[in-house]
Amino acid sequence: MAQKNIVIVGAGFAGVYATKRLAKHFKKDKDVTITLIDRHSYFTYMTELHEVAADRVPEDAIQYDLQRLFARRKNVKLVTDTATTIDREKKLVKTKHGAYPYDYVMLGIGSQPNDFGTPGVKDYGFTLGSWEHAIALKKHIQDVVRRGAEEHDPAKRKALLSIVVVGSGFTGTETIGELRDWRDTLAKENKLDPSEITFTLMEMAPTIMNMLDRSDANKAERYLLKKGVKVMKNTGVVGVHEDHVDLKDGSTYPTSTLIWTAGVKATDEAAQFGLTQGRAGRIVVNSHMESQDDPDVYVVGDVSFFGGNSDRGEPQIVQGAEAGAKTALTNIESKMAGKAGDLDYKASYSGFMVSLGSRYGVANLMNIFHLSGFFAMLMKHLVNMLYFLQNYSGYYFFQYMMHEFFRTKNDRNLMRGHLSRQGNVLWAVPSRIFLGLMWLVDCAGKVSGKESWFLDKLRLPFDWLQPATTSGASAAGADATSAASGAAKAAAPAAKTVFSLSYQYGKEPMMVFDKMPNWMYTITKAMIPNQDVAFFMQKSMTIIEILIGLALVAGLFTWLSGAVSVAFTIIFCLSGMFYWVNIWMIPMAIAVMNGSGRAFGLDKWVVPYLQKTFGKWWYGTPKALYGSDTPK
Repeated sequence: MAQKNIVIVGAGFAGVYATKRLAKHFKKDKDVTITLIDRHSYFTYMTELHEVAADRVPEDAIQYDLQRLFARRKNVKLVTDTATTIDREKKLVKTKHGAYPYDYVMLGIGSQPNDFGTPGVKDYGFTLGSWEHAIALKKHIQDVVRRGAEEHDPAKRKALLSIVVVGSGFTGTETIGELRDWRDTLAKENKLDPSEITFTLMEMAPTIMNMLDRSDANKAERYLLKKGVKVMKNTGVVGVHEDHVDLKDGSTYPTSTLIWTAGVKATDEAAQFGLTQGRAGRIVVNSHMESQDDPDVYVVGDVSFFGGNSDRGEPQIVQGAEAGAKTALTNIESKMAGKAGDLDYKASYSGFMVSLGSRYGVANLMNIFHLSGFFAMLMKHLVNMLYFLQNYSGYYFFQYMMHEFFRTKNDRNLMRGHLSRQGNVLWAVPSRIFLGLMWLVDCAGKVSGKESWFLDKLRLPFDWLQPATTSGASAAGADATSAASGAAKAAAPAAKTVFSLSYQYGKEPMMVFDKMPNWMYTITKAMIPNQDVAFFMQKSMTIIEILIGLALVAGLFTWLSGAVSVAFTIIFCLSGMFYWVNIWMIPMAIAVMNGSGRAFGLDKWVVPYLQKTFGKWWYGTPKALYGSDTPK
């Protein structure tokens, strides 16, 4: 088979989706190469731009390096460059620094904000169409709030502290909600009364959030109003200035921060590819996602225009982008297999979710389930996490969990900061060392002497391991001994065990389980069927306990050591070998898993070294440039 080349232009939602699945489909075909070209070396999680703009997550939290996404896909070639045109005669995708041959090309270069030519937006307004836009907006807001706090003139102060968002679509509502969430932190940092920082949402239509079910939109609107956001409907902005905007009714509104989210269009670069364009500059495609001009050129995502379901085209959202990419890649696979690539695009929108800050949102799932508040936000997070799992990226799944739940500042997460680890782990060090010493002290008697667990003498109290009763004289002696023992027990009954979480003088502590549950009995008997295995397990368990103790004292692999401590304690409990008074070991072990090994422990050096070493081995080295344009 001759070499086949699939070139994907644009590492957005559609491009990443298609590249992942094509790479998996052709992973055993060495004659197929998938080239992914993008002007950046990373994929931007565009739906979370508002979180960066409002300083909820670090600036790089929504940047996902392409090398980390595709490191294990040997048939994927990454190129950091800007595609300029497609030479359909020579079948080349041309870039600023090179040219790449193709059999099929998939164009997914995205969209950009559309200001409809409104005067002043480009000069004085802000948009939220890229990572760079989000950074610029965040820095601007920090600057104007700082200046507003020091401004004596009431009119200038009001304009500096007034933030206006134009447009109530997904981007607009999520942005205004997230910025309102940031207000108290901004006020505290600048010694302001929070009420001085005002937020206004302007919408030209008579209702807001018209992409949602009306009941869901009304819930969201009530929440914004409750939070003090001013909602102005039937309001058109016709001009933007440095410290105010002109409204359609002839009035003005003071603000030094106008964020324009009232529309999107195809990127300006779409015109360079010589393909037929339709509404808002989007490239026209048929039901197979093929461009009207060339069946070997597929167009997907926000830049494509399919008018089969609506004269406005498909919604420019992630679900639409991935549905278009799925149609295109399936047809490419069919054509490369010598079949007809005639799969039609099928719209599939399983629901819509809008966040209004870190703690509240509304969601419509399959037009059946309508959620709001905590559960809507939980669903939004679950969908985002599912995205990483579907794209086989465990690394970024973990990173998402960290920056959304465990490393957030100022309580700005779904759990109101209760999961965030911003405290000093120093105070867990004494607990870590004490728990480690407990394991070592407990093992001291198991290492040497008559009670050593390294002797071939049974220490595990399981009935099926005990030797069978002898017969004859020995049996008679045993009977006599048993009778004497029974008489002694009758004369002096065993002390009654008492439930307690601490030792009580003169009391007998109670076992967590006085005998193993039936299911645990079955499992343990299968794992330790005879004395030979029991001797091996005794020695192995002792060695592991000593290693746990040493690791905890030294602060080495503390998370793992804490987790194993919990597991062992639970096993001891279920085996009928553990007292309630020692149950403290479980919460103690969980507590030291918070990273306590990084304070006065070896984890401070060992864990970063391992992360760096294994990360490089698995993912390679992330670069600012990929492909043939990379300097050697």
